[in-house]
Amino acid sequence: MPVQQIVEKIRDNQRFLVVAHCNPDGDAIGSTVALALALLDMGKDVVAYNADSVPEVMHFLPQYDVLRNSLPENSDFDIAFVLDAGELERTALPVRDLARTIINIDHHPFSDFGDLCYVDTGACATAVLIYRILKACQYQPSLAVAKALYLGILSDTGSFRYSSANQEAFVVAGELVGLGVDPWEVSSHLYESHAPERMLLLSLVLPSLQISTCGQYASIVMTLDTLKKSGASEEHSDGFVNYPRSIRGVEVALFIHQVSESLYKISFRSRGAIDVGSLSRELGGGGHHNAAGAKINGTLDEVKNSVFTLLDQIFS
Repeated sequence: MPVQQIVEKIRDNQRFLVVAHCNPDGDAIGSTVALALALLDMGKDVVAYNADSVPEVMHFLPQYDVLRNSLPENSDFDIAFVLDAGELERTALPVRDLARTIINIDHHPFSDFGDLCYVDTGACATAVLIYRILKACQYQPSLAVAKALYLGILSDTGSFRYSSANQEAFVVAGELVGLGVDPWEVSSHLYESHAPERMLLLSLVLPSLQISTCGQYASIVMTLDTLKKSGASEEHSDGFVNYPRSIRGVEVALFIHQVSESLYKISFRSRGAIDVGSLSRELGGGGHHNAAGAKINGTLDEVKNSVFTLLDQIFS
């Protein structure tokens, strides 16, 4: 069993790297912080890394600053835990050169890299897999670890609204509440403590709303110019894709985000009938059935045409 093998790796080794995908969401941050703090509690030497900084709305996490975006010189690790990444390249680190053993922990499909893989696509979040591992280690989570795990679950289930919110999500969340997590504190920080720049950015992005003729998919666009006008940063656009997704009749929502002059990132969300993970893979990206993404080169019109043509074929 992967869990028991991971427990043995933790027991028998000392130097650990914990890393998740760049441009981290709540599950990536929560899982990384939780595992790093737990390993430190066990007396291990730990470096927690992400190529990008912790989003401001997650600064309420105790000891969130355990996560760094640089490595010590001459870093050398026994084990690298790669969390929630889907692909090793998404860590933006040469992980294979830094550690003797790579342990991949994820709930994304097709996440098959690593010397040891613990991938469960039925799990609501990578945070739940970390919880299972810590429980198998007979580790009693501190309040800081419990909050980080709860953040991961809350974020990846959309506040327990998505189809990923299975029985285990509620059971584990309940156990974390029993350890002292205040659900209101976490949700209020995550969803009701936004910077004014975010709201200004949203006011500039929403007029780009485009609903398909069939009414089953809708998109919004954020250009570099829009971002500059608002004075916001990219992290302030987190969750924007949920606005077109909330429209009655829309099965697939798209957030089209300009990365550079001729590169656009597409974030997809599905209500469940359409596998946007498969759609994203057709475009060179990847992800889950209900949440996925891809990057496409071209002008905005070319990118829209490519994606909308595929969606028109699906809904025809």
